Amino acid sequence: MFDGFTLEQLDVDGQAIRVRHGGRGPAVVLLHGHPRTHTTWYAVAPQLVAAGFAVVCLDLRGYGRSGKPVTDAEHAPYSKRAMAGDVVGVMSALGHERFAVVGHDRGSYVAYRTALDHPDRVRKLVVMDSVPVLEALERCGADFAAAWWHWWFFAQQAKPAERVICADPETWYDAWTTNSPEALGPENHADFLAAIRDPATVHCMLEDYRAGLTVDRRNDAADRAAGRRIECPTLALWSTRDDMEQLYGDVVAVWRPWCVEVEGHGVDSTHHMAECNPDELVRSLRAFL
Repeated sequence: MFDGFTLEQLDVDGQAIRVRHGGRGPAVVLLHGHPRTHTTWYAVAPQLVAAGFAVVCLDLRGYGRSGKPVTDAEHAPYSKRAMAGDVVGVMSALGHERFAVVGHDRGSYVAYRTALDHPDRVRKLVVMDSVPVLEALERCGADFAAAWWHWWFFAQQAKPAERVICADPETWYDAWTTNSPEALGPENHADFLAAIRDPATVHCMLEDYRAGLTVDRRNDAADRAAGRRIECPTLALWSTRDDMEQLYGDVVAVWRPWCVEVEGHGVDSTHHMAECNPDELVRSLRAFL
């Protein structure tokens, strides 16, 4: 994977972040979702380098081999604001003052928080398979609750999810069926497997969800109340073989109140589009970026 890329561990304000980067040109940072690591981009990142971009992939804090800070009662160390600070710190360390941010799933929450909190740094934003956290919670109905029940399970303060998942992480995360080596690619699968087998990583991934229902929700509400919007051009992408259209109808319309300028379309894929249909995803990213 990632021929010609550099893999290193960067210290960002005392937080260790695993980073892989390569290429020259306009900078773009790729942010993975749950329960992946940065290696989910293995088929996308080299194509973007070939297209003339400087590409940065990182493990979000708590995920993969990035640092795992001790949490608090508010789950603030796993807020998207804290993770956005990591993104900006990594890009500064690599010499990229202005950059595009592409995020999938949980990574998309970090991506749009980076654009909201650091508008002077983010030139373009791509959000994949998501709507803002506050929108998801306010629009939650029976269909969402049935399909996305894990949000509420993961968020329980008593932490039963850690016990359940860590008892058999490979079955929980479909490591040999839906998320098999054939589906993910063998090296990407090995990195995914190492992550889900680590109880500390599982705990931190769940803290990400707990932050989503608490501090992240409050931050979104504060931004909306203050009239803050994403200032850079934004592209919303969604997997047409996932449930975004069934849950939200016009996904772009959900994003429109949050963005000064937004467009979007579906990609013929299941949820993890960087692995399922990387070529179509790259075409969409190249055209927008």
